[in-house]
Amino acid sequence: MPAVTVENPLTLPRVTAPADAVARPVLAVTTAPSGFEGEGFPVRRAFAGINYRHLDPFIMMDQMGEVEYAPGEPKGTPWHPHRGFETVTYIIDGIFDHQDSNGGGGTITNGDTQWMTAGAGLLHIEAPPEHLVMSGGLFHGLQLWVNLPAKDKMMAPRYQDIRSGSVQLLTSPDGGALLRVIAGELDGHEGPGITHTPITMIHATLAPGAEITLPWREDFNGLAYVMAGRGAVGAERRPVHLGQTAVFGAGGSLTVRADEKQDSHTPDLEVVLLGGRPIREPMAHYGPFVMNTKDELMQAFEDFQKGRLGTVPAVHGMTEEGPQEA
Repeated sequence: MPAVTVENPLTLPRVTAPADAVARPVLAVTTAPSGFEGEGFPVRRAFAGINYRHLDPFIMMDQMGEVEYAPGEPKGTPWHPHRGFETVTYIIDGIFDHQDSNGGGGTITNGDTQWMTAGAGLLHIEAPPEHLVMSGGLFHGLQLWVNLPAKDKMMAPRYQDIRSGSVQLLTSPDGGALLRVIAGELDGHEGPGITHTPITMIHATLAPGAEITLPWREDFNGLAYVMAGRGAVGAERRPVHLGQTAVFGAGGSLTVRADEKQDSHTPDLEVVLLGGRPIREPMAHYGPFVMNTKDELMQAFEDFQKGRLGTVPAVHGMTEEGPQEA
């Protein structure tokens, strides 16, 4: 799991929560069901079964892989529409090409993030490059959906390509954890991702036995999803492992600890930490559209069917596919 690493974390700024910060309790731990997305790549639905009041402003998150493809096996998604929210695609291992009907997109690889604000709507496609399809190889990543408030749902689409070298790197006081701040802020250190809805997104790697207690904004919710390994969350040390999400309650700090012994193929505990200020607006979500009302959803489908969200570039020789998630 390369993403972004450093030889000596103790060279990085160190972060810890104030001693008087109120620890966030663990409200629940859920296990993600497995499924398939797009053209058939395996995913874990990280937020399945979690009440939306604990997720807001996040909508859903898929862990894509981790999978070792044989030659000819790598898969992506067909062309599909989005409106009303942002997709955050974080590639840990492998390569993904993105393209949209407005001419945007790019290639993201180990540790890169593509932040796509769908806004008023577009069509896009995500697929491994041809050379990776031919060779096969390791593929692992995340896709997170972040809601937009009503005032921003019809804004013009926008891309941010966040390269691995631009993420803010931090560590714990003893150097036992590497913290990659992709978006938002942690203890005054800001990540490169620019968000419409205030959020924090961190990929943390904890060495066996390491523990982090991080300051966490009290107006944000708090979630921890385990991408690999096993450990514990909260001051009560609630056990968690691969594919599980911990939901934290109110407070000013959150704690994650890695078990002393990890699986043979997973040397460290890999966790994505998420926090965001709840939007607290009505949400109407169906397939690739996230709006505030059912009427707005119907309008989104009508706009898609009438080609108002764009058309697939003819150079690809492809036709539009029906709405589906990615």
